[in-house]
Amino acid sequence: GDSVNQTEGPVTVSEGALLTLNCTYQTADFDPYIFWYIQHLNKAPQLLLKGSMSDQNPKSKGFQATLVKSDSSFHLQKQAVQASDSAVYYCALSDTVREGCGGAEHKP
Repeated sequence: GDSVNQTEGPVTVSEGALLTLNCTYQTADFDPYIFWYIQHLNKAPQLLLKGSMSDQNPKSKGFQATLVKSDSSFHLQKQAVQASDSAVYYCALSDTVREGCGGAEHKP
């Protein structure tokens, strides 16, 4: 079946540093849509980036992710992290964040 693996647990980076969150996926879908969501404390998850074969390097709000089909990865990066980027980040293969897909939390 479909699944994603991503950086687990708290991720700590200092302000102004490069943030990288890793995500790899498994799917039989030839042209998968893959998503990064961001969830700030006490708020609902929000769609951050959506990648596909037609948009392999989406950018939003200073974040960018790169879909690499050959190694099934969709790693998320932000050049200069700010305190406001403290959140839980989810990588997902469909439009809904599934329970139990794991999270990466980052506190500057």
